Amino acid sequence: MTNAIRQPQVCVLGSAEPGSKAYELAGQAGELLARLGITVISGCGSPATRVAAQRAQAAGGLVVSITTNADMPAPDWPATVVIPCGMGDARNLIMALAGDACIVIGGRAGTISEVCLAWLHHRPLLPLVGCGGWSDGLLQNPPDERQNSPILPWGSLEALESQLNTIGLLKPEGR
Repeated sequence: MTNAIRQPQVCVLGSAEPGSKAYELAGQAGELLARLGITVISGCGSPATRVAAQRAQAAGGLVVSITTNADMPAPDWPATVVIPCGMGDARNLIMALAGDACIVIGGRAGTISEVCLAWLHHRPLLPLVGCGGWSDGLLQNPPDERQNSPILPWGSLEALESQLNTIGLLKPEGR
C-alpha cells in the first residue's frame, strides 16, 4: 500500500463577464492550476468561475463543483466531481473552507461573503488586480483589521504562479 498525498486545492471565487480581461484571466488561471496539479474548487455559477473550471478540465485537471442546489446539474456541467449541497447561499462557507487558498476574481455580494468566511478561517486570498471589480481593492481594504490571512494580489499568470509558490502550494521541482 502506498501513502497517498493529498493534492493542493484552490477555490476560484468571483464573477466577471465574457469578453472582459478578468474573464480571460479566470480561464487562464484554471488552466494553470490544472497544469500545476492543483485541484480546482468552483461553484461554476458565474461566467468567471465556470470558465476557470472548463479550462482546468480541458487541461486534464480535477475540478470539484460545490453547487447551491440539492439537485445534480446537467451532464455538461464543467466538473469532475459535483457536490450538490442543497444549502443555498450557506454553501459559501463550504467554498471558503474547501481550498488551501482562494483566488478572487471581481466579485459581487456572494463573493464578498466567501472572502470574509475564508478570511475568518485563515485561508490565503489571491485577488486579481488591475481588471476592476471588487477584488481590485482587497489588499487595501481587507475584511477587518485582524490580518487573519495573507492577501497576495496577482495580475498575470506569472504573478499567480509566484503567489502559489509563496504559500507553498507548488511541488518542488523533480518530485
